[in-house]
Amino acid sequence: MRFCALIPVAALLLTGCGPDEDDILFDGQFYRAKISTERGARQDFTVSVRPVSASLEGAREAARYEATVYCVNNYGSSDISWVVGPDAEDAALPISNDTLLLQGSCPS
Repeated sequence: MRFCALIPVAALLLTGCGPDEDDILFDGQFYRAKISTERGARQDFTVSVRPVSASLEGAREAARYEATVYCVNNYGSSDISWVVGPDAEDAALPISNDTLLLQGSCPS
């Protein structure tokens, strides 16, 4: 009887383990993306995306998306001046500990 009672509880717990329904997949994968800024220079940002090992192309697009959302929400424009951007050659992309780090600036 206890086993039957645990099945619905286990099913409910497992539904909280995956990405939210609002999360966007890139190249079929979910990526954790985060924007970092320095105090006083919020238009300059670094976007970190992981795990790159899932797909480099997906990580690039997740970074581009996160940066675009940041610039639109904070500056009203999707324009980005990339220092190191998603269109760089594979060898030029800074990847460390399965994390892609890109730098850019939102025109103010």
